[in-house]
Amino acid sequence: MEKKRCDFSYWTKNQVSEKVLLYHDTRWCKPEHRDGELFAMLILEGMQAGVSWSLILDKEENFREAFDGFDPNIVAAYDEEKIEALMQNRGIIRNRSKIRAAVSNARAFLAVQEEFGSFDAFIWSFTGGNVIDHHLSDGAEMPAKDALSERVSAELKRRGFKFVGPTIIYSYLQGIGVINDHTDDCDFR
Repeated sequence: MEKKRCDFSYWTKNQVSEKVLLYHDTRWCKPEHRDGELFAMLILEGMQAGVSWSLILDKEENFREAFDGFDPNIVAAYDEEKIEALMQNRGIIRNRSKIRAAVSNARAFLAVQEEFGSFDAFIWSFTGGNVIDHHLSDGAEMPAKDALSERVSAELKRRGFKFVGPTIIYSYLQGIGVINDHTDDCDFR
């Protein structure tokens, strides 16, 4: 018997790729606590602004390679030469503002780690370590942003992060499992 999944129409207008299915089934709305992955997802979500998530997933391995495994210590040290090299990389989204944001976000990420001991402690503190489960009956009920994403977005911006508006942050919070928006009938909740 085939497993029931959430409606993907909010992710893609085209046929759902195997990468989207794998992401939905194994990563989306699953609690993530590894700082390296929390940083990777923050950068990937910022890169997604204006393009489809399925495109980001198609290019994810290229991003991981181009951005040195999303090691914030390495990314924070990127200079103009490295930014120019990234601008020539056809395997990623070549948007100068997004690439520069990744570098400044790495620096802000490291500052948060220094202050809180980990980015995990910081980001999960907004919910007291709890997952917010909206128990949606239909994907159409899913908001683009909410009060939590607005609060997290404002705090990240205050700390110098870029490409962290409330809509991007709502998606980020789903991606790292702080928010669970799998529909109640989804077998991958």
